Amino acid sequence: MENLESLEKAINSELTTKILSSNIKHDQINICIEDNNLIDVMIFLKTHLSTKFKQLIDITAVDYPERDKRFKMVYLLLSHEKNSRIKIEFDMQEGEIISSLTSIFPSANWMEREVFDMYGVEFKDHPDLRRILTDYGFKGHPLRKDFPLTGHNEVRYSEEDKKVIYEPVKLEQNYRNFDYESPWEGTRYIKEQAKK
Repeated sequence: MENLESLEKAINSELTTKILSSNIKHDQINICIEDNNLIDVMIFLKTHLSTKFKQLIDITAVDYPERDKRFKMVYLLLSHEKNSRIKIEFDMQEGEIISSLTSIFPSANWMEREVFDMYGVEFKDHPDLRRILTDYGFKGHPLRKDFPLTGHNEVRYSEEDKKVIYEPVKLEQNYRNFDYESPWEGTRYIKEQAKK
């Protein structure tokens, strides 16, 4: 823990104006920054002798549709030499374009494509920003909270047409007759069967 605290102090002393807040939780350092400082912070964390966070573990987003800044971007880095992890996060508005990390961490390519596909967050200077988990004609972004649970279209193979077809979702709910008796006491029809 002392090692993490000294590392957090070193990061804060070097990046004083770029860090909004920092803390240590669950054996990792968490820092909040402004989105326009992302590139500078990442270059420092990867290259500085006191940090050496050389591996990008993941990039993701969290959707808060009720907020003005709808998305929270989250970046997870690992330092093998220091045996420590760091989480960098910042809030951003819907439609805002943020800087790509592909020039610093080449592995960010696929991770940023996933965030683009699932949340609709766009990355500036990304070499190949297109959908990666859904189909090219897919409408919407499935991990946004306002995306319907059933989706907009259903995909199925038509034996008749011998191809994959897209149709609007049709949900049919058959009327069911519920008995509201307690399952712990046994319902009437089960008691009647038990007597026979």
